[in-house]
Amino acid sequence: MSTTIDVPESSNTKGKTILLGGPARSGGWKKGIAIMDFILRLGAVAAALGAAATMGMSDQTLPFFTQFFQFEASYDSFTTFQFFVISMALVAGYIVLSLPFSIVAIIRPHATGPRLFLIILDTVFLTLATSSGASAAAIVYLAHNGNQDTNWLAICNQFGDFCAQTSGAVVSSFVTVVILVVLIVMSALALGRH
Repeated sequence: MSTTIDVPESSNTKGKTILLGGPARSGGWKKGIAIMDFILRLGAVAAALGAAATMGMSDQTLPFFTQFFQFEASYDSFTTFQFFVISMALVAGYIVLSLPFSIVAIIRPHATGPRLFLIILDTVFLTLATSSGASAAAIVYLAHNGNQDTNWLAICNQFGDFCAQTSGAVVSSFVTVVILVVLIVMSALALGRH
């Protein structure tokens, strides 16, 4: 027992393409940008938290003659480094809180509200991260090189570990800055093309 189905062949199929799927939906690149946005935000959280934690843990003590007389270099000895730790922690906190909005942009790639909200706040926190990173970079530069005109001595010859940690924290903060710039540009591209 078998069943046969006769399908007539059309003689007029030359030059025509048969569409097997549904119609292609325009704007699929916006979903790709939203997924990349989410991944970059995860990287920015790691970089910002790494910068804040590294600077917050930077500490080195050098004994001088006796155990009771010591030189110490710590992040809380410099108000610029305190500002750096607090601002990078705020930037990391903001980026964590922005992750749900990034998920909404993945689910609804054509929604402009979440993207506009993210682009405005990303710009604000980019400014905060840049200012704290630049001010900490100036102090790290002085720690490495000193200033002959003002008789500020370079302390990195004695406090090598402290300087390495603070330099690493500054580099990590600038990685956060670059990621935030890329996020702002991607959001602007997604908002600009409808």
